[in-house]
Amino acid sequence: MAHLDLALCLVRQASPVLADLTARYLVVDHRPTQAGYAIASHLARTDPTASTFENWVRAHIDQPLRMTEAARAVGASERTLQRAVDKVLGIPPLRFAQSIRLEQAAHLLRTTDLPTETIARRVGYENASTLTTLLHQRLGTTPRLRSGAMPAGTSRGST
Repeated sequence: MAHLDLALCLVRQASPVLADLTARYLVVDHRPTQAGYAIASHLARTDPTASTFENWVRAHIDQPLRMTEAARAVGASERTLQRAVDKVLGIPPLRFAQSIRLEQAAHLLRTTDLPTETIARRVGYENASTLTTLLHQRLGTTPRLRSGAMPAGTSRGST
């Protein structure tokens, strides 16, 4: 698998987003579960209600999520929205919205030098601690590990 790691490293230098997406499609990583690779956005496109909900969440990512408002924007009842998203993705709409927010936050953490507090607000969280907790729980990462950043105790020349 070293050849895949090398290829992804080279792609990551040009585009971290493309490298992450490629790794997810190829199911390449050291995680013990494959659940992290389910590409919910791709699956959501198979259902018009779920797809419309995804688009609405992305368009309103910096605002608090109100399911009543989301359902109205999608043109469905809250229950219909719940059933549609759960049927297609196997998760509730709130969890799907959180995954979209975390995906965007992770991208901003890798590609910008914005403070975590600013990123949290840009993706709809009131404070950085909520974002940090969700990043740790769902993605197993922290805001401190940014693109190009090295974990404490390591150096670029070490192997």
